Amino acid sequence: MKERRVLSLSYGKIIVKPEEKLVGLVPESFETYQVAKPGDIIVRCTDLQNDKTSLRTGLVEDFGIITSAYLNLASNKGFSGRYLHYFLHSLDTTKVLYQLGTGLRQNLSYQDFKRFPVVSPPFAEQVIIAGFLDRKTIQIDKAISVKEQQITLLKERKQILIQNAVTRGLNSNAPMRDSGVEWIGEIPIHWSIKRAKYLFQEVDERSPHGQEELLSVSHMTGVTPRSEKSVSMFMAEDYTGSKTCQSGDLVFNIMWAWMGALGVSDRSGIVSSSYGIFRQLKTQMFNSQYLEMLLKTIGYIEHYNKVSTGLHSSRLRFYSHMFMAMEIGYPDLEEQNTIVEHINLESGRLDKAVEILSQQITKLKEYKATLINSAVTGKVKVPGVVEPGDEVARPDMQELPAL
Repeated sequence: MKERRVLSLSYGKIIVKPEEKLVGLVPESFETYQVAKPGDIIVRCTDLQNDKTSLRTGLVEDFGIITSAYLNLASNKGFSGRYLHYFLHSLDTTKVLYQLGTGLRQNLSYQDFKRFPVVSPPFAEQVIIAGFLDRKTIQIDKAISVKEQQITLLKERKQILIQNAVTRGLNSNAPMRDSGVEWIGEIPIHWSIKRAKYLFQEVDERSPHGQEELLSVSHMTGVTPRSEKSVSMFMAEDYTGSKTCQSGDLVFNIMWAWMGALGVSDRSGIVSSSYGIFRQLKTQMFNSQYLEMLLKTIGYIEHYNKVSTGLHSSRLRFYSHMFMAMEIGYPDLEEQNTIVEHINLESGRLDKAVEILSQQITKLKEYKATLINSAVTGKVKVPGVVEPGDEVARPDMQELPAL
């Protein structure tokens, strides 16, 4: 119980957990944790049938402790730990590990793992291959990191585009006025400000049979069919009596409104009875896309957080009367339509750029996995490795003792 540095396996890397995160879902004591030393290889060998996209192996760089649920491997004398790490990584990315699990939950024990054959070239070659892969993977990871940063900047640019357009309009020269409302701020002088109760009515219509399409509301996707969500949430046996919504209705997930979990539905369906459903008092008052984007802007979400009630940040509730008392700043429908058209055009270009970068990242990751697999299994010749038949040993082979 002397070691306080807690390690964690995250997407193929062993990281040191920050002390501020050692709360919540962690054990009261780390007494059962195992010691991990630099050079050890960690394998997450539980639930092999699930979570097949994340990486399950990692090389330890820092001395620390890690959960005993993981398999901790140390390389025997005469074997390079870095080479074996890359070899196991290739088994992971090619899904070989998933075939080794046993039992109901497809777990992998060392008793099963130790029988697995390992490609083991001479130690000198292992060192050269590992060094080659170290250099190449660093280059690939840097290229991926640059593209991920570009994606982050593009997404931020899109958010700024939406934020400015729906709260200030498209005309940068339009006269502005102070709304006098904290979460609205300055708006064009010709825009309206009204409380939600003068714009919407709360509806509480119930399904007599529960056979309508089941919808859910999240901060990421708004109102979407539950069938399109890749979640394993509890499903009720009978949805009779659930709230129904119509196309164009504004739906709030009361429990997660503080995160922006709301949306305007584009279809009829049923939702949780705990959701809030609001319908425009007059038709054609709001463009559905404009309304959803406006109510998801930073100022409005900060307002939901401020007025919501609850004992904990993750238990806040934004009730219907809170929405009805809230002021909303908006232009007329014609200007809303123009704003939405502009946003769709510009954000479409940004989304296309993000898609291209994402494809490039996918290809780089595929290339990295292929390179590692080919190098550790001898499918490609690694510079510096002397193969039978080579007439002269390469200079770097002579430098092996220094490595």
